[in-house]
Amino acid sequence: MRDEAPTRMIWREDCSFSRKRRIELCPLRAGFWDSIRSGFLKNNNTQVVETPTTLLEDEEPLPQEIVLLERTQSDGIVEQIVFSSAGDVDLYDLQTLCDKVGWPRRPLSKVAASLKNSYLVATLHSITRLPDAGTERKQLIGMARATSDHAFNATIWDVLVDPSYQGQGLGKALVEQLIRALLQRDIGNITLFADSKVVDFYKNLGFEADPEGIKGMFWFPRF
Repeated sequence: MRDEAPTRMIWREDCSFSRKRRIELCPLRAGFWDSIRSGFLKNNNTQVVETPTTLLEDEEPLPQEIVLLERTQSDGIVEQIVFSSAGDVDLYDLQTLCDKVGWPRRPLSKVAASLKNSYLVATLHSITRLPDAGTERKQLIGMARATSDHAFNATIWDVLVDPSYQGQGLGKALVEQLIRALLQRDIGNITLFADSKVVDFYKNLGFEADPEGIKGMFWFPRF
């Protein structure tokens, strides 16, 4: 018997993600399919043709690096938890992280291809610095990635956080920052697939399961 399929969830934009705080009411959210059909007139077969906007490569949002947390331990070691959207991932560090969370190992060549072909790869690193020393230690403690059509839609995959760093809100921060990075690129329809154990986690981040009756469909090979 096949394991229960994950739930497909869709993120709904919230005014709290606005980059500038303004005192105003949020506009009514468009329906999911309305936003998908955003090049067409409602109840009309006439296509709305918009003048394409030419963007220079250097107009793409630059990768971000954000210090989410900084703390000094009793021995004087300073630790920073840093979010980055630059895609700085060492394959062997990622394999070690997957081992820690209990994920089955996948061929490194395929893992490398999945990272290369992702639209965005976000990471969390723990960076520790010894007192009165110029050395630092950098450890991968979290990752998530997103694929996209580079225009309307993106799907988030492979969200994981080192078990020793869970329960500190870092998984929430990782997903929120990834969503912000997608919004900066004008990607508004964001989906993911969630196991039953983490559906509530994603609901608290603004995702909805089966909005407007939309169902996720899965194809499996039959032997």
